[in-house]
Amino acid sequence: MKTELEAPHDPGVAARAALLEQVGSDVVGDYLGAEREGDGVTTHRFASTQAGYPGWQWTVTVAQVDEALPTVDEIVLIPGDEAIVAPAWVPWRERIRPGDLSAGDILPTDEDDPRLVPGYFAGDPEDEGAAPLDKAEARALIDEVGLGRSRVLSVEGRDQAVQRWYDGDAGPAVPLAQSAPGRCGNCGFLVRLAGPMSTMFGVCANAFANDDGRAVSLDHGCGAHSEAQLRKKQLPPPLPDPVFDSISRDDLEEF
Repeated sequence: MKTELEAPHDPGVAARAALLEQVGSDVVGDYLGAEREGDGVTTHRFASTQAGYPGWQWTVTVAQVDEALPTVDEIVLIPGDEAIVAPAWVPWRERIRPGDLSAGDILPTDEDDPRLVPGYFAGDPEDEGAAPLDKAEARALIDEVGLGRSRVLSVEGRDQAVQRWYDGDAGPAVPLAQSAPGRCGNCGFLVRLAGPMSTMFGVCANAFANDDGRAVSLDHGCGAHSEAQLRKKQLPPPLPDPVFDSISRDDLEEF
């Protein structure tokens, strides 16, 4: 590994000198190499020994025209291949997961949330030619019609929920459903839904089932099916005959 650049007018010498002047010699390590950026422009890399930045590199970009003195353009500390870096930024709304909300937390929905439409559409897509109503106008119309809810599920929101439920733990692909003796669609504990989702989902009402109180697909299933029966080999063995007869009634007339 090259640790020093000594050639006269070498851009690497100017790069190291500028870097030491800018950050000090205590945080600059070995020379790691250079990459040509374009005509007369080269970026030189130096190891960083800055505390808290293992694997990072100092980069110094130098420009030089022919045999003129090199000119330092910029000095930047960048992560190397083995550097510890912060994870990519994710907006807070995209970081929220089911179960994150606790008592007192508020999760507002956007005014233009595609999963919701004004209540007077009752889940149908908005007419493209209709002029959109502002929030006050929409609420006034909803109050006048008497629908009760300002917004309801849009077709997109309903489709997202259907796909999420069907692909989740309440769908047909989980091991619990694969080994079940029957399907939820013909289980006596299934409570049917109303509306478009009723063709695919119901609510489990079996207190001993894993999905009690949850929406389940009709082709989901579990071992707590209402018609489940034990096979003969799963039945407990019969009790042996008693050694002393403690079951039948004694005949008192013999005494």
